[in-house]
Amino acid sequence: MFPNWKHISYRKMNTALDRGLSILEHLAVHPQGLPLSMLASELDIPLSACHRLLADLQHRGYVRQAHKQGDYVLTTRLVSLGLGFLSSAGIVNVAEPLLERLAQTSGELVRLSIVDDDRLTWIAKSQGMRQTGLRYDPDMGMDARLSCTASGHAWLMTLSDERALELVSRQGFGTPAEFGPKAPTTLKALLGYLHAARVRGYAMIDEVFAPGMAAMAAPVLRRKEVIGVISIAGPRSRLSAEKMHELAPALLDSAAQLGPISNASTLFGRPPLGKG
Repeated sequence: MFPNWKHISYRKMNTALDRGLSILEHLAVHPQGLPLSMLASELDIPLSACHRLLADLQHRGYVRQAHKQGDYVLTTRLVSLGLGFLSSAGIVNVAEPLLERLAQTSGELVRLSIVDDDRLTWIAKSQGMRQTGLRYDPDMGMDARLSCTASGHAWLMTLSDERALELVSRQGFGTPAEFGPKAPTTLKALLGYLHAARVRGYAMIDEVFAPGMAAMAAPVLRRKEVIGVISIAGPRSRLSAEKMHELAPALLDSAAQLGPISNASTLFGRPPLGKG
């Protein structure tokens, strides 16, 4: 009986694609780069296959070697693709005035994240006038850790407890180095934060994401569906609980304004009203 070469070819291509994406994702969390041997070992890819994939990715401009025979690092090509998508979708342009106004009002870092299936990704930010001292400024394009970020809590608070816990269980709580000293590390503790956020109408955290940092966030709704989150973050010395309560009306107003605006644009990749 002859083998099904078409099926075998597809399976090989699928394996190569999966391994290639794994390499890109792994390098994304190691900006300093990794040597071939470590990549192959940590991703459980045969050394020769890993070398071929890196050569293909290097040829397409997605990775480069820090120096001849050196570690492999990501290029900005992936970033360029992401920013190109956001630009063509009109996301940043539509949200920019609202984010800038809220940043000026709060004097802190304001960020917009979007819901994409079971992920929450930061895609835009505006920094307030205060530029000195400690700053909370994560890179855009990162997925929010749902269990320990105000943005994550603001999204989860709109879901049922069961759905929220499902998403957090799938993503995980991370390691101690990835969250602050007051972060919830059990599902029961997380539910306490979510229940309080629902009563309040917005999420608040203090030294949950990182030591010395505080943040608040509110969901952006379009036709009763959460499509994104707006957050304000800064040092707890400035962003106290009292200060966050003072900023809550401005935050909620910005989130409320952004939802309707998205109906008339390609914001968040969703079709405008009347088109599906």
